[in-house]
Amino acid sequence: MRTGVRIQERREWAVRPRVEEVRIQGLGVIDEAVLELSPGFNVVTGETGAGKTMVVTGLGLLFGGRADPSRIRPGAERAGVEGTLVIEPGGRVAQQVEDIGGDVEDGELIISRTVSAEGRSRAWLGGRGVPVGTLTYLADDLVAVHGQMDQQRLLQPARQRAALDRYAGNDLVKPLRAYTQAYKRHKQVAALLDELTTRARERAQEADLLRFGLEEIEKVDPKPGEDVELRGEEERLSHADALRGAATGAHAALLGDPMQAIDGARDVISLLGEARAAIDAVRDFDAELAGMADRLAEAGYLVSDVATDLAAYAESIEADPARLAVVQERRALLSGLVRKYGEDVTGVLEWARSSAARLTELEGDDERIEELTREHEELTARLTELAAELTRVREVAAERFGHAVTEELAALAMPHARVVVQLTRAAEFGPEGVDEVELRMAAHPAAPPLPLTKGASGGELSRVMLAIEVVFAGADPVPTFVFDEVDAGVGGKAAVEIGRRLARLARTAQVIVVTHLPQVAAFADQHLVVEKASDGSVVRSGVVTLDHEGRVRELSRMLAGLEDSELGRAHAEELLELAAAER
Repeated sequence: MRTGVRIQERREWAVRPRVEEVRIQGLGVIDEAVLELSPGFNVVTGETGAGKTMVVTGLGLLFGGRADPSRIRPGAERAGVEGTLVIEPGGRVAQQVEDIGGDVEDGELIISRTVSAEGRSRAWLGGRGVPVGTLTYLADDLVAVHGQMDQQRLLQPARQRAALDRYAGNDLVKPLRAYTQAYKRHKQVAALLDELTTRARERAQEADLLRFGLEEIEKVDPKPGEDVELRGEEERLSHADALRGAATGAHAALLGDPMQAIDGARDVISLLGEARAAIDAVRDFDAELAGMADRLAEAGYLVSDVATDLAAYAESIEADPARLAVVQERRALLSGLVRKYGEDVTGVLEWARSSAARLTELEGDDERIEELTREHEELTARLTELAAELTRVREVAAERFGHAVTEELAALAMPHARVVVQLTRAAEFGPEGVDEVELRMAAHPAAPPLPLTKGASGGELSRVMLAIEVVFAGADPVPTFVFDEVDAGVGGKAAVEIGRRLARLARTAQVIVVTHLPQVAAFADQHLVVEKASDGSVVRSGVVTLDHEGRVRELSRMLAGLEDSELGRAHAEELLELAAAER
């Protein structure tokens, strides 16, 4: 049955994000080394000074860690690290890489980093040059490095709260979803209220200007097209004498003026009559000429009608200074409105329509403020209730989590240490509630719980983080964990327990551990050894992946200091059998 479980786990390894290969050049004592990593539990061992810790340093650089020029190998111009990662195609990380123009081919991502002896650092992601900070940002979704000199991922408050929420599981899902929805609406309402109240003076000033304009337009009461009509009337009144004279003269030319008969003067009607009479005398002899006579008759009728209209027009035109003054005054009023509110009277009327609608909206702000204030108060009460529910669920999960980590620490040679999760209330509502989460540790029963960085020494902190990661396994979704000095200061049974827990963590994530304890190394799925050359440097073949026989020899060296000690080999075989049975 256990064999079947391991087969299933190895199938899951095939698709789990992980670091597949790391190449290190010119870093510390390492000249050049290649690490081919298993998806499960990897250990790196070697003699003191061989460069084991440089493996962790290289991984730190790969994921945006601080570049220290002093770590560059003496004589080298630069140090370089290149990693091949297996990631989920189309997943979050792949999308982030594609967004910056990098390439992900067949689910593989190449990350590289160089550091010059002068301290200049360059980074590449998927073949594209990027700021080093991009690697740090990406690392949050890829790796957690736990070492005495490394930034601890789970020491970030936001990470602690998010991990605790995932640890709380389904009990938190429903209230958190309800809280998130209420929080978004609460934020929207608060923003609207803030806008309405902080801009009250501007809105009042705008409303006053609109009222003034609307009252001014209402007082004048312009009509559609009135400006065009008045313009025409003013033209007629201003030129009344000239218009009447022109109409009278035209009438006289067409029909004559019997009051001012002048010998020899002949009007158009008379001339047309003479022409028609001349043709009528002979029209019977030619049809074409008869047609022309008819046209002359029509022309006579038309000219007579025009002459009649001219007479009527001349009679209607009168100089009316009073009316002209009224028209000019009205046009002045309309021109004043046009200058302020539109290109013409039609534009003024359109401004009045839209301004009336805007004024109605502004005058309704008081009612809107009242409505939003009521909704804001209701949402605040609702958020308070939901936040209290989130706190209650988190407190239960925190208590359970604290006990679980404390039990793990007891097995890791820290029997008096105690880890608690402290929840404090934030001053304001946040996207996930009002709880601020902080992991704390008391080194012994009489000690007060302190933040992890203050409550544990460097060596202890790695064990604390291991215990936390084991308890959080599956809840904190980072795919790769790196531990350096996790076994510092322990041995014997505690070392075996560390190995067990690292193997347990490797069931859900890739684990890379630098260790000097054979009890830890025996639990690994893959054992890498850093071999020290005679000149104190590590050459290309310095990192070797061990087979079973090689593991027995290396564990024997770690146990007894002698690779071929029969007692050491027997003990090594026993450790490997124990680890295999545990897995």
